[in-house]
Amino acid sequence: MAPRSDSAEGIVLNFVNEQNRPLNSQCVADSLQKFSLKKAAVQKALDSLADSGKISFKEYGKQKLYLARQDQFNIPNNEELNQMKEENAKLQEQLNEQKKAIAEVEGEIKALQSNLTLEDIHAKRNKLGNEVKQMEEKLIKLRQGVTLEELGIEYDEDVGVSLQSHGELMQSGKKRARCK
Repeated sequence: MAPRSDSAEGIVLNFVNEQNRPLNSQCVADSLQKFSLKKAAVQKALDSLADSGKISFKEYGKQKLYLARQDQFNIPNNEELNQMKEENAKLQEQLNEQKKAIAEVEGEIKALQSNLTLEDIHAKRNKLGNEVKQMEEKLIKLRQGVTLEELGIEYDEDVGVSLQSHGELMQSGKKRARCK
């Protein structure tokens, strides 16, 4: 009679069959802690399953390695393996095509997002138009012979600055005297 899947033996048997590799009792106990199984219960279940022939074991000194019985698994023949490899290759090709298509679509999305909207274009056109009008007005004033004061440029005397006084501070070729 098969062990119930919710009993310790059922949980251990399912785990050993899923792993399908040599396992010791400590490894099984560590992996099945989420089911609240202690090492003693796991060891007891493994021994019981081995005695009933549901799993096999090999002894190496004091240690026992438990293995899933291989005769319970459907092992594909060479023809089936070749068919699976071909199917896998087709699926990989489809996956690569899908990835390429996704990359193209993402590229198009980025390109579209970087373009200006119609509203942005109109706003920028209006702004640039205003700037052009302002510059044309300044150009007309300059061509008519506007003075510097009308343009908002101040003379040195108006500000109270004399460039000659600044030139006297630095005597050519001499170092500045140190402050003590």
